[in-house]
Amino acid sequence: MSIIKASVIRGRDDFNRLKCYSELSQLRTFRERYEYLRLNGAVGKETFGFDRYMNQAFYRSPEWKHIRDIVIARDYGCDLGIEGREIRGKVRLIIHHMNPILPEDIRDRNDMILDPEYLITTIHDTHLAIHYGDEHMLLQEPVVRFAGDTCPWRR
Repeated sequence: MSIIKASVIRGRDDFNRLKCYSELSQLRTFRERYEYLRLNGAVGKETFGFDRYMNQAFYRSPEWKHIRDIVIARDYGCDLGIEGREIRGKVRLIIHHMNPILPEDIRDRNDMILDPEYLITTIHDTHLAIHYGDEHMLLQEPVVRFAGDTCPWRR
C-alpha cells in the first residue's frame, strides 16, 4: 500500500502523513530519528480502552512474532536501527509502530500493522520518549571506551 493511499485511508493530511522506514533510514543520527518519530502524546491518555484485549491478542499472534523477528534482524538489534546502539542485556526490546495503530486497524487487519516499512526496533525508554515527547527519557549516547580509561593512575 502506498504512503499516499494509506494516508487517505487513515484520514491523514500532508502535515500528519504516515511515517515509514524508508524515510527514517535516510536519517543518520539517533537524535534525527527520534525527532522524526516523536509523537508528543499525553501520559495516561487512553489508547485502546475497552478494546485493549484486541491489541493484547494481536501482540501474541504468530504473525506479529514473525514480523517482529524480521524487524529486529533488519535493524541489527539496535535502538532505532542506529549502529552502535545495540540492545543488550536485560533492556526491554520493543517493536514500535511508527504510526499509532487503532482498534479498527487490528479488527480490519490493516496491511500496515504487519508491514516492516512502518515498524522500527527500539527500547522501552526510547519508546516512551517517542510517545510522550520527553527526550530526558532517552539513554545518553554510548560512551566510546579505550584501554585503561577507567584506571586513574594510567592517564
